[in-house]
Amino acid sequence: MTIAIDFGTSNTVIARWNSATGTPETLKLTGLSVQMGQNPPLIPSLVYLEDASRGEVIVGQQVRDKGLDLKTDPRFFRSFKRGIGSDIQGFLPEIDGQIITFEKIGEWFLTNIINQLKDIGYDGGESLVLTVPVDSFEAYRHWLGNVCQALPVQQIRMLDEPTAAALGYGLADRQLLLVVDFGGGTLDLSLVRLDNNTTNTTKKPLGFILKWGEKNLAESSSQKPKTARVIAKAGQNLGGTDIDNWIVDYFAKTQGLKPTPLTTRLGERLKIQLSLQQQASEIYFNDETLETYDLSLTRQQFEQILTEHQFFENLDEAMTQVLQQARRQGIEVSDIDAVLLVGGTVQIPAIQTWIKQYFDSSKIRCDKPFEAIAQGALQLTQGIEVKDFLYHSYGIRYWNRRENRHSWHPIIQTGQSYPMSEPVQLVLGASLENQPSIELIIGELATQTGGTEVYFDGDRLVTRNIASGETSVQALNDKEGARSIAKLDPPGFPGSDRVKLFFQVDKDRFLRLTVEDLLTNQTLLEDTPVVQLS
Repeated sequence: MTIAIDFGTSNTVIARWNSATGTPETLKLTGLSVQMGQNPPLIPSLVYLEDASRGEVIVGQQVRDKGLDLKTDPRFFRSFKRGIGSDIQGFLPEIDGQIITFEKIGEWFLTNIINQLKDIGYDGGESLVLTVPVDSFEAYRHWLGNVCQALPVQQIRMLDEPTAAALGYGLADRQLLLVVDFGGGTLDLSLVRLDNNTTNTTKKPLGFILKWGEKNLAESSSQKPKTARVIAKAGQNLGGTDIDNWIVDYFAKTQGLKPTPLTTRLGERLKIQLSLQQQASEIYFNDETLETYDLSLTRQQFEQILTEHQFFENLDEAMTQVLQQARRQGIEVSDIDAVLLVGGTVQIPAIQTWIKQYFDSSKIRCDKPFEAIAQGALQLTQGIEVKDFLYHSYGIRYWNRRENRHSWHPIIQTGQSYPMSEPVQLVLGASLENQPSIELIIGELATQTGGTEVYFDGDRLVTRNIASGETSVQALNDKEGARSIAKLDPPGFPGSDRVKLFFQVDKDRFLRLTVEDLLTNQTLLEDTPVVQLS
């Protein structure tokens, strides 16, 4: 059995490939999933920590059924996905004598879901596909890879969420698709071309492989690979959770409402109602505390809240990035065959109106906002080969004497396809007398047109825009024992070039390094992985 997991900030979707019907199907897990109206089964991405020392948690819909999401309690976690791999500003809670990280909460959440899959006959013996946001830093992907290594699954793959969504809509071959994936925590835009590869009959690993077992389902397929080629992509750490917080902040300003998990839940309900009607209201009475909430909001007021938070400006920025990347490859807006809307946030009418400013209504599809990603990820086991590129740049840190601070020199640029055919070369000299070794700090550089940072506002995990023109950087090897890349014998001295570096990204997204000593003509390091870019 092949399983795909779309781990979302607000909701998580599980799908499996039905070999009897040859189609994907979304799973409902007893106790964890909820199904409302026309929506498919969804698992709320919620965790309540019962005992940190033993890792005992309650996850999914069970948290809501027990009312554990309605009160201020440090054991309750929501929107924890956006904190994984991020530099959090604020204090993480200490529970049962342990500091609780978002990485640990995420691990408990995914592990509990996979353990429950055993009840429907999934023993982990075959294949698992996991999806990731476009704008996720490598730290998030690396965390996901580490979690996967401990799972009893033979083969695990990872795929960008927008690419999976393009596959999940099942449109005809040779179509150029723009996927707008707007969920609870991230906005991801990806331009994808689906092609039949009729000339390449050599079977290759499909997608980015996290873990191999003895059985390679892809190579055993008799189908010729179909290629999902990523043309352009952009993303922001912005989603439905931010909108929920903005609604609560509006009532805090107008009615003195205190932000709590309960009021955030009420704000989310108002947002959902306004996707279907012009006015929404929520009334809540707590018979224990005698607290009463009577909240109402019109669609016009809601859209004004979005405008005040530069919401549409952020959407325009992301769209501009994608379209600029496309134009550099000779692709115009009119060349795009379809626009696929994915994620719960795309159901907001104002967002659909915004999309129509760029594209004709006949091209826009929004009939599988929740299922497309998980069901599309299953296509990796059905003869799909994904060709991708690096979303972020990678560089090395240096001391900028002019500005009297550290700066970053890019070595691998955004958009670089991998594996690289030619390495990037860099020549360095010693900076100190009798320098015994060469040390490099390698960082992942986000887009320079803007970005976001994750921080605490009270007990809420929220984001803040970084001013345009600043570069958000996450160091990948800035720790003891990881900075030194080569020993110098004899020691180095300032004033002359000493080493030549060759950087290259391999097929598994490892940044590999070769170091040649220009003084001794010796190779100090040869094709060695320095950091894992995914």
